Amino acid sequence: MTIGPVQLVVLGFPQPDFHGAIIAELDRLRETDTIRVIDALAVHKNGDGAIEVAHLSNISDEEAIELGTKIGALIGLGIEGEEGMEAGALAGAEAAADGVDVFSDEEAWDVLSEIPDGSAAALLLLEHRWAIPLRDAIAAAGGFRLADGFISPLDLIGIGLVTAEEAKQLHEFEKAEPSHT
Repeated sequence: MTIGPVQLVVLGFPQPDFHGAIIAELDRLRETDTIRVIDALAVHKNGDGAIEVAHLSNISDEEAIELGTKIGALIGLGIEGEEGMEAGALAGAEAAADGVDVFSDEEAWDVLSEIPDGSAAALLLLEHRWAIPLRDAIAAAGGFRLADGFISPLDLIGIGLVTAEEAKQLHEFEKAEPSHT
């Protein structure tokens, strides 16, 4: 099975009702085979930090059964309570036993701690299908990934890709704190 680069995206929201336009856009991207949603979770963190988790409706019931909770396995979050937590831990242990490097405690990304109390988040595990031919061409030429990362809009001013005003707006949009209305 050929799989494209996989990315975990964590998006914050002031309330846990963010399905409409986002689900529609994910569906559009899926239909064009631009991305594949491997797993999608909605997380609501109440004011005391207690967490409620549910699958987002972008993945079909068949996909949810086939894929299980991949995000849960990555970050140690059990969507099905204690059984889900154990399944996530078991999946990680099996990967390590098969020789797969898993994150050390120092490298782990505590996704849940980054969600502010009293807000919500969508956790999307996306496969970038568009990147498969590019990755294959790079590998065929003997190339390999050294590093990757997203560039802040503020850093794009210096190379003239955006204006200072555009960068400020994009940066504020990306880093907006949830409003509790």
